Amino acid sequence: MASNLPQKQLSEVVDLNPRLDKSTYRDDLEVSFVPMAAVEAESGRIEVSQVRRLAAVKKGYTPFREGDVLFAKITPCMENGKMAVVPKLTNDLGFGSTEFHVLRPREGVSPRYVYYFVSSQSFRREAAHRMTGAVGQKRVPQSFLEEASIPVPFFEDQQRIVSEIEKQFSRLNKAVASLRRVKANLKRYKAAVLKAAVEGSLVTTEAKLSRQAGRFYETAAQLLKTDERVTVPKLQKKRAGRLWGAGHVPQLTPDELSKLPEGWAWAKVRQLGLDPEDAVQVGPMSMRSEDFQEAGVPVLNVGCVQWGRFDETKLNFLPEKVAAGFSRYRIQPGDVLFTRSGTVGRCAVAKPHQKNWLMTFHLLRARPSPNCCLPEYLRTVFEGAAHIRRQTREASIGTTRSGFNTNLLANLDIPLPPMVEQQRILAEVERRLSVIEELEASVEANLARAERLRQSILMKCFSGR
Repeated sequence: MASNLPQKQLSEVVDLNPRLDKSTYRDDLEVSFVPMAAVEAESGRIEVSQVRRLAAVKKGYTPFREGDVLFAKITPCMENGKMAVVPKLTNDLGFGSTEFHVLRPREGVSPRYVYYFVSSQSFRREAAHRMTGAVGQKRVPQSFLEEASIPVPFFEDQQRIVSEIEKQFSRLNKAVASLRRVKANLKRYKAAVLKAAVEGSLVTTEAKLSRQAGRFYETAAQLLKTDERVTVPKLQKKRAGRLWGAGHVPQLTPDELSKLPEGWAWAKVRQLGLDPEDAVQVGPMSMRSEDFQEAGVPVLNVGCVQWGRFDETKLNFLPEKVAAGFSRYRIQPGDVLFTRSGTVGRCAVAKPHQKNWLMTFHLLRARPSPNCCLPEYLRTVFEGAAHIRRQTREASIGTTRSGFNTNLLANLDIPLPPMVEQQRILAEVERRLSVIEELEASVEANLARAERLRQSILMKCFSGR
């Protein structure tokens, strides 16, 4: 950054990665140990809780002492801003992994002045540009630190600059903390809205409205018995037994069963489709990742499906000729896509423009009949119902990685309202969530503004302004 303050090379004002002669210390000396996880990126604080004997410290660990500045040199920790001033240590000696650069300020140089300088976006951006090594293992070389320049005013001026930075940052931190509380409260409010929606407390039930108006209404139990759904011929499909047979969905508890509102009915997901055999489907096992290309028929994968939306930047694509072999896996608008591996249960409803797209083996598809269960209502249940989270968690397959299959999804319990009530529920959910989204966008914009202000303060301080 441009500065009218006197400039020096960083290596002139700090000792870079100073070595330690362990022979001058007893092997049984207790010293602090600081893993990368103990360094907080934003606050610059270190949680020093681990103590080891010096003899147990491995060769190559980075030594440091109180007042040293730690600077994470690997990606992504460096990019995330992991750096700190070392606090008081056990026996004034500490060690960290090889993932840190240590900057030890020389006499007349304030540790916190150096810390704030290396925290500045311009310095970190240049450090990132100079990183070397393979992707995922890139490091900031020591040569960059040796060649970097730093403005160095008199020590008293350094202290005044640090004092001003911390005064301004204190104000910003209070504002950021307040914004994050709002963000957390919005997340809790959204969860409460979805929970109320699927428990029958978000809008007045159709049973109550019908009594007040002196009219009849079609209950959810009647929806499930309509002839229109059961007269559709069943499609004969060969099912892979291991996809349908593994695991089981736990039963509803008496407390969960008792919460069903008047006019509602419990239904399994498989009961909601035109054909129970086609209500749930898993993506094709035979789809190969090596066939994916830069263009072609879009393929939704597990990374595409987020809560209530699709991230289409992560799409895969199959050539038309290859995609033709997967015609029975074509997605239709209104399909509810459900992640079956990794984070089980994220779901979103397919839109009209996604018609005839494909899905990978890591996704499940639920296809409810629009005359029985609205797709967005089913998705709301998947996200908002506490018993669905319990059933999904307890039924997930695998010890090291969660998994789900067609049989498990087909047997999840859905609290089904009358159709007109589903429509009113979704309208109210949409109204409330739209307000939440606007507030969340405002919070995110102000958090970004706070970070820009933080960097503006640093830029002005280190340019003598």
